Amino acid sequence: MIKIENIELGNFPLLLAPMEDVSDPPFRALCKEHGADMMYTEFISAEGLIRDAEKSVQKLDIYDYERPIGIQIFGDKIESMRKAAAIAENADPEIIDINYGCPVKKVAFKGAGAGILLDLPKMQIMTSEIVKNVNKPVTVKTRLGWDENSIKIEEVAMRLQDVGVQALTIHGRTRKQMYKGKADWSLIAKVKENPYIKIPIFGNGDIDSSKKALSFKNKYGIDGIMIGRAAIGYPWIFNEIKHFIATGNELEPPSISERVEVAKRHLKLSLEWKGEKLGIFEMRRHYTNYFKRIPDFKSYRTRLVEAGDPQLLFAILDEIKYQFSEITLA
Repeated sequence: MIKIENIELGNFPLLLAPMEDVSDPPFRALCKEHGADMMYTEFISAEGLIRDAEKSVQKLDIYDYERPIGIQIFGDKIESMRKAAAIAENADPEIIDINYGCPVKKVAFKGAGAGILLDLPKMQIMTSEIVKNVNKPVTVKTRLGWDENSIKIEEVAMRLQDVGVQALTIHGRTRKQMYKGKADWSLIAKVKENPYIKIPIFGNGDIDSSKKALSFKNKYGIDGIMIGRAAIGYPWIFNEIKHFIATGNELEPPSISERVEVAKRHLKLSLEWKGEKLGIFEMRRHYTNYFKRIPDFKSYRTRLVEAGDPQLLFAILDEIKYQFSEITLA
């Protein structure tokens, strides 16, 4: 049984990655329903929280059906991060998570996210201040290093463990790689194999199938897997991985009808949480993934993206279900 302090996550937990403009409550609800063991909010700016910025504060919204859940914060100022952690704790998540992995230029080049990997003493001090200032367990998500010449992930893990971090998720790329090339899980495995490391180590990067998940579990010995992009428009991946690990057999992929019904539920939840205008706009990024590989789908995708009325969107989705009902996607 993998635990973060007293939080039981199962024998091989599957975690939903914190993804900006993706991992919101509507999306998390679907991932939870389809087998995610633990989830994280979108990353939240520490400066935004301490200044009570509306967008940052809204990201603190969590619901009982999502639990256990972690609120993830990022920033480059130690005092701001300490205060933001306290604000996040008041929202009552199970975990406070620190983002030391975001590679985006506007974040990393200011010394936040993956940028802090260039200053490990500061990383350690910042983490220590957060751990001391909250009662919830603190976890971290990070990358291998800034670039191929600065990979010190074992030292990072030891420093974080030393100041009280309770689990570590490692994305198997450097900041320089962004999301290009293959994630190097052998370096994640080295952290897990280090006899000094006692906290759970979760791997992240490139997991997009049940077979790959089981292969990486067996090959690299990690305690669990965090899934990001592969879950967008495909929350079924969590239960598919669980079933394959348990039985060695793959579940049948969701039918067009199932895809439509989940997309409709996603849209409904988005409208309820964000309001009509934003709910419609932010759903547009998901349709392509829900209906990936359907032949001759371009015109429907265009209609979904251009429609500005909820009733019309639901009607188009029903039309898709009828029009493509005979198609089976592998």
